[in-house]
Amino acid sequence: MKELKILVVNNYGQFCHLIHRAVRDLDMDTKIIPNTTPIEDILAEEPDGLILSGGPEMDRAGLCFDYVREIDLPILGICLGHQAIALAYGGHVHSGKKGGYAEVEVEVLEEDDILRGLGPKATVWASHADEVAILPEGFIHLARSDICEIEAMRHPTKPIYGVQWHPEVSHTEKGEELLTNFLEICEKY
Repeated sequence: MKELKILVVNNYGQFCHLIHRAVRDLDMDTKIIPNTTPIEDILAEEPDGLILSGGPEMDRAGLCFDYVREIDLPILGICLGHQAIALAYGGHVHSGKKGGYAEVEVEVLEEDDILRGLGPKATVWASHADEVAILPEGFIHLARSDICEIEAMRHPTKPIYGVQWHPEVSHTEKGEELLTNFLEICEKY
């Protein structure tokens, strides 16, 4: 795979630097940017894809809603990034049944490009303080768990994906595979 440039959008989550390191460790050019970076500045970087990090609260998601609606690049939302994608396209987010970080067994409903090689089940590290409650219209439901019905989703026509769990942490089985799948999506786009 050629070296790609992936921008990691910092939503003030505690694992943002782990996302950066995980992508860098896959021999990619990566950079953390504030979630207030203007779209024209992002495009000037000529990235191959964006990863929206997790974060503590939606009020601090900066311009993420604009990014997912207006930037024509592959986008992966992790945790809060996943929720921001859902909200940007008309989905709903609510408080999770089980808050805090925990090991969760995820059932892959549709393998798709982003979850290729992860199923049928994977043990992941997730936070469910908030979660996507209703998919945006037309979005594809990719994975679920016993504590969160919408663990993963994708846009019906654009390369925009969201996962509730954290593929960047070592506790997540096949987290590197998910990130590699995203990089392959970026390379093909």
